[in-house]
Amino acid sequence: MKSSTLKIATPLFLLCLSGTTFAESFTLTSKDIAHGEFMSTSQEFKGFGCNGDNLSPQLAWQNAPKGTEAFALTVYDPDAPTGSGWWHWQVVNIPKSVSSLASGAGNADKNALPKGSVQITNDYGFKGFGGACPPEGHGAHRYQFTLYALSQKLELPENASGALAGYMINAYSLDSATIEALYKR
Repeated sequence: MKSSTLKIATPLFLLCLSGTTFAESFTLTSKDIAHGEFMSTSQEFKGFGCNGDNLSPQLAWQNAPKGTEAFALTVYDPDAPTGSGWWHWQVVNIPKSVSSLASGAGNADKNALPKGSVQITNDYGFKGFGGACPPEGHGAHRYQFTLYALSQKLELPENASGALAGYMINAYSLDSATIEALYKR
């Protein structure tokens, strides 16, 4: 092989080897919330001293990894003064054909989630979206909206705890994407 051919062949060979680095990454986006930005009172809880709209944000995702059979969504506040954080929303078994949730989909009374999706009881004590409600003067809390691509649908008992759901989500997660929004009162 001539030297000039080797100079061309080597970069092409290396480019072929690194093809997976150019694959599109699994992403989560929203028209209602943004990473590192404060949420509006639309996403504030109504109750516990808070008076927001308790509206789950619109969410959309793309580039799920190969082998995805379902999705799970969690909304978690690691800054809640509980010693274990606060689960605001958990949804499992979102069908693999779904790539977005409309604003307000977390309202259990409206049955707006895709068929087959299952909401887990949140730390407010009901199945559905429970918005932000940090203690007044406690500073900014982080709200981690994380979507997981799962290798299979989850089989959970009727009244599964947030911890059990989280364990199963992590056990079957292929990849995840997060928007970390903020809120304070």
